[in-house]
Amino acid sequence: MENIESIEKRLWEAADDLRANSKLTSTEYYMPVLGLIFLRHAFNRFLKVESEIKKSLPSRGGVTRQITREDFLSKNALFLQEKSRFDYLINMPEDRDRGQAIIEAMDAIEDDYEDLKGVLPKDYHIFENDLLTRLLKVFNDEALNNVNGDVFGRIYEYFIMKFALQGAQDNGEFFTPVSLVQMIINTIEPDNGIVLDPACGSGGMFVQTSHFLDEQGQNANSAVTFYGQEKTSTTIRLAKMNLAVHGLEGKIAEANTFYEDSHELIEKCNFVMANPPFNVDKVDAEKIKNDTRLPFGLPGVNKNGEVSNGNYLWMSYFLSYLNNNGRAGFVMSSQASSAGGAEKEVRRKIIETGNVDVMISIRSNFFYTRSVPCELWFFNKGKPEHLKNKILMIDARNIYRKVTRKIYDFSPEQLKNLTSIIWLYRGQTEKYLGLIKDYFNKITMECDVLPKALKSFNEEMLQLSEQLKSFSKNAELGKEEQDKLKNSINELTNFVNKYELDLKNLQSQIKDWKSSLTPNGLKDNNLQLKYSEKYQTIFNLKRDISKSVDQIYRIIVSTIEMCEIELSAKTFENWKTREIKKYKESFDDRKKELLRGLRSSIYYFKQILWLQEKFPKAELENVEGLVKLVNLEDVEKSDWSLTPGKYVGVAPEEEDEDFDFEQTIKDIHLELSDLDDEAKRLADLIQQNFKEMGL
Repeated sequence: MENIESIEKRLWEAADDLRANSKLTSTEYYMPVLGLIFLRHAFNRFLKVESEIKKSLPSRGGVTRQITREDFLSKNALFLQEKSRFDYLINMPEDRDRGQAIIEAMDAIEDDYEDLKGVLPKDYHIFENDLLTRLLKVFNDEALNNVNGDVFGRIYEYFIMKFALQGAQDNGEFFTPVSLVQMIINTIEPDNGIVLDPACGSGGMFVQTSHFLDEQGQNANSAVTFYGQEKTSTTIRLAKMNLAVHGLEGKIAEANTFYEDSHELIEKCNFVMANPPFNVDKVDAEKIKNDTRLPFGLPGVNKNGEVSNGNYLWMSYFLSYLNNNGRAGFVMSSQASSAGGAEKEVRRKIIETGNVDVMISIRSNFFYTRSVPCELWFFNKGKPEHLKNKILMIDARNIYRKVTRKIYDFSPEQLKNLTSIIWLYRGQTEKYLGLIKDYFNKITMECDVLPKALKSFNEEMLQLSEQLKSFSKNAELGKEEQDKLKNSINELTNFVNKYELDLKNLQSQIKDWKSSLTPNGLKDNNLQLKYSEKYQTIFNLKRDISKSVDQIYRIIVSTIEMCEIELSAKTFENWKTREIKKYKESFDDRKKELLRGLRSSIYYFKQILWLQEKFPKAELENVEGLVKLVNLEDVEKSDWSLTPGKYVGVAPEEEDEDFDFEQTIKDIHLELSDLDDEAKRLADLIQQNFKEMGL
């Protein structure tokens, strides 16, 4: 679905609006709302599978066999009794108690499916009937009628993320930012066997693993087995619902991983991934001193008999769970990589195993409820011998995309570019070259659709230019007014002439460049470098044309406004108001469409340049301020620190040759929008407090 982002936003705003007008907090509200998304998804899946089953049901004596629950199980779908179907809840009489009806719907599903027993939310009596009616209508959005499970999974994850932003339930720590999860998965590549998350939260690691496997052409339920532990029962419910919404299976136990190993998976896991709680104190040392998952001993015990910081307990657990070729990736406090005392001793022992693989520094503001920086750690027990005593250090603190005033993440291309460094480290040159090839293919596609966008823009530009020239020629204006209008038209003519000259040159250059491309050439580094060098002229032309398009649009629009406001053009017979308004609106759309295409290809070429300038030989190199491959001797000399910044140095300051004014304006609007939202939230909170005080 192309408009999934706008649908997510619309559904969220509608649902959150209802919450704002109720007396419910986010903590009270989020689980029931996620339950309604679950019901809507289950119903969509039910209808789709029911249709498939009916086509293949056997008949005997002209009588078709009844559909059974087992028919749905065979297709990874939930069988829904009538009272659990979303249309039943939507169409029930107005005076019916909707809260009770939804509870009965959830009970019926749990009765049919043991794995969901006690998982689905039932606290719908806290809602007023009218509020529930409106909520059901929100999720009865027509755009959701024919979508698949992936879309509902996206919506479910989006709502979890938004609730995490609001700090619902344990400060939102049940949700790991998707960028960090994707970076972990891209690095460890969990594609077979047992996958464990011993601090699984809402199950995001499992869901993103399934997306990774989908891209590889594998089915997650066939390729891997998910195991999880989580100490909070409410969060386990979130995770089990999340898995169900995505059609995934998993074994999630309620347990405190510091003290319990519910699945007994020591040395059995192919992959371990986690975002454990950082800097946990007061872990009872007596209870864990003989734990076989702690081969390096305890990281330090205080006078109260407590491990004062649990970070290295987690790391020991992760390493102990891996089989002989297993990989682990996890999020950890940035303090841990250089911690001293007994923690340093455990870190030294872990480093000396040779299993520390990659370290990545992440800047602050990647988490929704905490602004602290962090690091991604990676273990690999299957490292080839030539890498056994080496660690790849990546400092990614200067790589980010601004999402809101307070939240940053990685763009898809930033994720791919960082991952490509790891490919080079592992000698997977073909993947690195394949990424550059993909970027070239995207540029080529943009070049193919460019003529259509240019034609549409040029037609609208010509229509409006002719209207202005006609008005200037025929309108009876005073000398000062006529001169002012002529100056604007002359300025426009100059820009159009430059634009047309650049355009002619661009079309010739693109034709020449495309004719030089060959499929095999796009797999060869030397030829890729030549293609980039040849494309540089096109890149510069596209930047110039983008600026000209902006200028032409600005001059035409400002000249029209001058004619109508200052020169009273609407009173003149030859000023065609309706036509000009229609062309002006269309001109705006054509400009945006053209600039999207031009800037998109500029953007992808910048990704190519970023990679080729840093790794011109398509081999791993030390890049100041970004990456360095270090030996264990280097680490020992640095007091066993695993902080990437200590090794990679400081990146030279880059000059911005192409200041993105439009993106800067977007960032400013983003900040203003966030401040407006915050002001609205505080105003609502104050108003609610006044009501509760009887004022």
